[in-house]
Amino acid sequence: MSVIVRDTGFAPEDFTGVAVEVPPTTAPEALAGLIAGAELVKVLFPSFSDGRGFTLGRLIRDAGYTGRLRASGPIIADQYGMARRSGFDEVEIPEDLAARQGEAQWLARADWQAHDYRARLFGSVATA
Repeated sequence: MSVIVRDTGFAPEDFTGVAVEVPPTTAPEALAGLIAGAELVKVLFPSFSDGRGFTLGRLIRDAGYTGRLRASGPIIADQYGMARRSGFDEVEIPEDLAARQGEAQWLARADWQAHDYRARLFGSVATA
């Protein structure tokens, strides 16, 4: 089993359709054909130290995909803001990781927009 993480904390799986899985080795030019018509795209992260999924998430959004985009794998709480800024709607983590990094650690990063350095540079987020 796995745990879904959203800005509101841990959530149960509520998707019942067929998801398209995008491995980290997917070539950018293959993305459009792979995700066409998908309701949920899961970008697979083999480890927390493999950042290719963040790039794929951004490329998927840049290609115009507006559906549900999920990062799936052993992503750590510290990477939640990066996942959201890369275009992911949610993160799916293994249960053992959720036990080690509880909901409070993920919620502490749920205000990811306030900590976006690009937004601060361009003045779209008020700074104190």
